[in-house]
Amino acid sequence: MCAATLLGMRVLLCPDKFAGTLGAPEVAAAVAEGWRAVAGADELVSRPLADGGPGFVAVLADALGGRRLPVPTVDPLGRPVAGEILVTDDGTAYLESAQACGLHLLTPAERDPRLTTSYGLGPLVTAAVEAGARTVVVGLGGSATNDGGAGLLTALGATPLDETGRALPYGGAALAGVAGLDGAPRLRDARLVAATDVDAPLVGLHGASNVYGPQKGASREDVLLLDAALERWAAVLERELPGCPPGLGGLPGGGAAGGLGAAILALGGRCDSGIELVTRAVGLDAALDACDLVITGEGSFDHQSLRGKVVAGVAGAARDRGVPCVVVAGRVSTGRREAAAAGVTDAYSLVEHFGGEQHGGVEAAMTRPAEGLRALGARLAGQWSR
Repeated sequence: MCAATLLGMRVLLCPDKFAGTLGAPEVAAAVAEGWRAVAGADELVSRPLADGGPGFVAVLADALGGRRLPVPTVDPLGRPVAGEILVTDDGTAYLESAQACGLHLLTPAERDPRLTTSYGLGPLVTAAVEAGARTVVVGLGGSATNDGGAGLLTALGATPLDETGRALPYGGAALAGVAGLDGAPRLRDARLVAATDVDAPLVGLHGASNVYGPQKGASREDVLLLDAALERWAAVLERELPGCPPGLGGLPGGGAAGGLGAAILALGGRCDSGIELVTRAVGLDAALDACDLVITGEGSFDHQSLRGKVVAGVAGAARDRGVPCVVVAGRVSTGRREAAAAGVTDAYSLVEHFGGEQHGGVEAAMTRPAEGLRALGARLAGQWSR
């Protein structure tokens, strides 16, 4: 770590959102407020981040400028919801699947990946194409769906059919009977890019259904059904879509957002790292080069955090520069050794700050996150500022 000067040290704040509570800019602001209360002479640099999930468009709009266009669409159960796209001067459009497919749009009782659909992503993609975008970057993450992008394809003009030639109902379970496609996707030669937060394949033990299905409401029986349905769906896409790569079911990133990654690959697109895309846009490398301490974080710092998400990207980049990296999170369940190997110097939990799980810490972390982050910011300043 660089020695602090008389003007104080330089601290880089680059968190992800805390899902269900605060966006990334609000997280950074709360930590900064707490830090300044203790060490006002230090320089705080804010670079909120996203990995493709909720907040992706907002973070990129702040960094890139461009036009933010409202787009009416529907949620995973077909109810009206407001979405938006970002169109930049270079002919690229950015959008996030979570605006239409997000888990946060459903109550716990409504979560059922057998029935939820990615149809609502279609109007967002169509709006981007109609706006003249030559490249459409789709942020993937935080989805409530497990339909392999079947709803998206339907909205774009390619309807999944059963063996009798009838259109299938929406939802991942219906794909157990998929036999073909009717129509072709209308993309006007626009190129799709999936900005992913995971490298999971579409099917198998590490696929969309097995890894992410349970958090979307799937039982063990549902997981087995959905995985088999997606395997059949992948075979149909390989046969019916000219741009679909072979071995679709096993390609990295295909399992992102309930299989939306696979749908984008099948449409001739590619998968890119969401965190790498965002860090380039916000100039994170230059900010890292000039800082003495990095503070990042997310709602839950767990084993998934170290597989292509914001914390992993930031911690690895800080480690490469010999800069300490501290994580603040709503909950911390990653082991110290595993975290240290990824470049994390220390991690702090709101749940523990508020007394732990046995003393109301979970509820307080969800209802008073800004308060807790301000307190952690002050605590970190007391430990790190010189």
